[in-house]
Amino acid sequence: MTTVQIKTEIQKVLDQVPDDVLTDVLDFLKELQSHPSDKIRLAKFLKQTLNEDKGLLEKLAQ
Repeated sequence: MTTVQIKTEIQKVLDQVPDDVLTDVLDFLKELQSHPSDKIRLAKFLKQTLNEDKGLLEKLAQ
C-alpha cells in the first residue's frame, strides 16, 4: 500500500469512529509522533509476540 492509500483507509476508519473516541485517537497519534520509529516497531513486535504466545506464557507462569 502506498502512503496515500494508507491515509485514505485511515480516513475511512476515522469517519466511522464515534466522536467521543476521536480525541483519544488524536492523543494516541500525537504520542506516537514523540517516539522514534524504531521504538514504536519494537513495541509493536513485543505486543504481537505476547499476543501470539499468550497460551505459552500462561503455562510458564503456572
